[in-house]
Order: sequence, then structure tokens, then C-alpha cells
Amino acid sequence: MTRDLPSESAAKPDSRSQNGYERLLFAAIARSCPDALICTDLDGIVTSWNDCATRIFGYSAAEMMGTTFSRIVPQDFRSQETELLREFPSDATRRYESARLSKDSVLLRVFATVSAIHDEGGAVIGVLRLERKIPANTSAEEFQSRLAAIVESSDDAIVSKNLEGIVTSWNQAACTMFGHTAEEMIGQSILKIVPRDLHDEEMEILRKIRAGERIEHYETRRLRKNGEIVDVSLTISPLKDREGNIVGSSKIAREISARKKLERLLIQSEKLAATGRMAATIAHEINNPLDAVMNLVYLARTTLPGNSRALRYLLTAERELERVSHIARQTLGYYRDPGPPSDIHLDRVLVEVLNVYQSKLIAANVAADFAFDHHRPVRASNDELMQIFSNLILNAIDAMPDGGVLTIKTREVGDQGIEIVVTDKGIGISRENIDRVFEPFFSTKGQRGTGIGLWVARQLLEKRGGSIHLHSSTEFPHNGTTVSVFIPFQT
Repeated sequence: MTRDLPSESAAKPDSRSQNGYERLLFAAIARSCPDALICTDLDGIVTSWNDCATRIFGYSAAEMMGTTFSRIVPQDFRSQETELLREFPSDATRRYESARLSKDSVLLRVFATVSAIHDEGGAVIGVLRLERKIPANTSAEEFQSRLAAIVESSDDAIVSKNLEGIVTSWNQAACTMFGHTAEEMIGQSILKIVPRDLHDEEMEILRKIRAGERIEHYETRRLRKNGEIVDVSLTISPLKDREGNIVGSSKIAREISARKKLERLLIQSEKLAATGRMAATIAHEINNPLDAVMNLVYLARTTLPGNSRALRYLLTAERELERVSHIARQTLGYYRDPGPPSDIHLDRVLVEVLNVYQSKLIAANVAADFAFDHHRPVRASNDELMQIFSNLILNAIDAMPDGGVLTIKTREVGDQGIEIVVTDKGIGISRENIDRVFEPFFSTKGQRGTGIGLWVARQLLEKRGGSIHLHSSTEFPHNGTTVSVFIPFQT
């Protein structure tokens, strides 16, 4: 859960109050501080950014406020930041050397001092950073050796290549991920690990690098030494010499095969569930008029004399109708109920879904802000809830291609049940499509969507006495989508 932190850009406080005086003092210190002064909340979202930070890193406060601090952290240093904060005592100050990436993609060395921000009750609500740029001629050899150690110990594959695509460095994680040793790859073309059908894609990447472009979180496929295809997320940055000339590129690859497999399984399960429900619905609709026709055929048959030629035809029709009825009854049993409901704690389910898609959230530069204001469990199926919330969270991530904040809130609605509200600040859904989003096989994502996620979610909820509603806008600054889900305590 995140909380608001003091900000340089906050409204002017009342200087007559103690709190107002402290805020004015903070703003004055931030303006005059000779170091970059940056505040973030516990999700890494920047809440304060002073003038010195703009001078050092090139980004204005307007560009950084509300975005993630990792925006200025090189990919191969992000694990260092994550580990530092994970083990960081709330009553301590940590000092360390690291690297940052300026707006114009220049790698900067910094000396960072990090402290925890507490609320009035002593709870940690954020992080205060003071960062000083280290001159380029200070301990260069030591810095290079530290950089090499971080690269070599990274869990992500880090590879550099020249402008012709020839590999010039290959870390241990690359050996593990792709199966080739550094000796086998250095001096070889990067096309050695690129599937043949993606060679043109690699040529386009090299063209963009020569033009000085940076490529972030690009999902594609690569080839292991044993011929196996691996799904990866790539971040590719130009490498510059001392004069600023582009001489190559640095590529960081993170394996996402497990996530891709989970997404494929989810889509498959959605399709199967939707197919079963639709088949059952169609069969039910067919079965009602079928019973009426069978009764009419029976009445017609029993009113005819025994020697009527039509009697034989009616008997044949009756047998065929009975066969159709049997098929319909079989189809009605196609979809299997997942079993009786049990007591489910929604906060645990939501956290589990967020953990499943943590890598996708990071890759999409989406921060999760959640606030759980409920205490009682609901009677429901855990698998069904996982499917419902997976659909909603994936939709929210896809709606924010440039990153943003995904907000999840819960509250108890009297003694009736729990309301879950999922909000994104994405591109929104056009007015003409709002009424169609719950239709089966209708999608606003083009080829990327199945068009059954929201339809399945509504079917599952209504079966248990719940409901789902959606509001969306494409008009800035009110763009985004809010989905409200209601789940009763007892079903």
C-alpha cells in the first residue's frame, strides 16, 4: 500500500501550523540542496524531485513525478537497488556507489545516501535519496571493476555487441540462459542465437541502435544452443565512446518463458470454459423447443390410424428427435462446475495474482497500488477468482503501454459482500465499444485478445450471485478504465 509523501510541487501549506512550517522548510532545503534530492514511495514512484536532480539527470520534475525511480537506473543495476531496499533497516542510513542513466542515455556514476521516511506513527512510508554525481576521473579503474562484478553476477543475460552485430561481451547469466560459453560467442554474430525467421528483426534493432535509439522491454524469441526456443524480454541501449560516438550496444535479456506459458494456459482455459458455457447455453435453448416438437409428433402419431403411411414417418421423426435431445442433454453437461465454494480471503488471492504477473508489471513499467479495507472472507471458488482477477489485471496492464499505476481497492458493503475496484490510467475504451466489452469474442486488443475474458468473468460472478461493472474514458486527463466487482459473503 502506498501513501502520499511530501512533494516540492504540493500546494502551498499554511505556514502558521507546525506541519505547514515543516513543509516550507522541506521545500526550501530541496531547492537549495547541492545534491539530487529524490523522494519515492514504497513502490518506487517518485513523489519529490528537486532542481539539482533535473540538472544531473536531465529530466524535469514534471517528467519524473508519478513515474518509477527505476527509469534512471540502468537495467543491470536494478537488482542492486531491489536488494538494498529489501534488506534496508527502517532506522538506518545506507551509503553506496551506483550508476544512473541520464535523459540523453549517458551513464553516470553517483554516490547515493538512502534513508527511510516515517509517518507520525513511525511506520515507513517511503524513501529519501540524496545522490551526488561522481566526476568521471575519480577511481575509474575501481568503478569499472565494480561494474564488471555487477554485470557478471546479474541474474539477467547481459551481452554487448558492435554495430555489425558481433558479440564483444557475454556474462555468466547469458551462458546459463542460452547454453553457449563466452568463448563460443565472443567474436561471433549475435544471429547465432536469433531464430532464422527473426533475422530481419535483428537487422532492424541494429539500425535503431546506429540511430541512437534505446529499445525497452521488447518481447521476442531467442534460440538456445540445444535448439530450444526461449521467450525473452529485451532492453537494448546504445554504447558510446568518450567522444559520444555510438560504437555498439548493450543488450539485457530476461527470460519470460514461464510467464508466456502461464498466459497461454490462461487463454486456453478461458477458451475451453467459454466454449463449454456457450455450448450449454445453446443446448438449453434448443432443448426447450425440441420438447415441444416431440410432444406434437407424439400427439400426431397417436391420433393416426394404425395403417396410415404417415405413422411410419412420424415414428422415424420421433426417433431422430430423441437422438437430438440426447445430444443436447450431453452438451448441457459439458461444462463441469469447479466444486463447492470455500472461505476465500480476497487479499491473498489478489496478492497471488499480482505476484504471478510481477515480471510483466515491471516490464510494462506499471506500479501496483493496492489498499485492502476488508476483513471477512467470501464463499467462492479460488480458481474462479484467480481467473477473474487475472483477466482484469492483464487488461489493465495492456491498457497502459507507456507505463502507469494500477490501483486495486477493496471495501466491505455492509453485511452483503465485498467490492473490488480495479483502476488503470490507460488509453481507455471508446464510447461505442463500452456496451460490447462483455460480449463473447469481442475484443478491443485486435489480434492480442481472445474477446472472452470479461465475458467469462461476468458468467463466473453472476453464477455465484456477484456482479461486474465497467466505466471507461478516452478523454485526457480522465482517461482510463475502472472495473467494479461485487462478491457476496455467502453464495
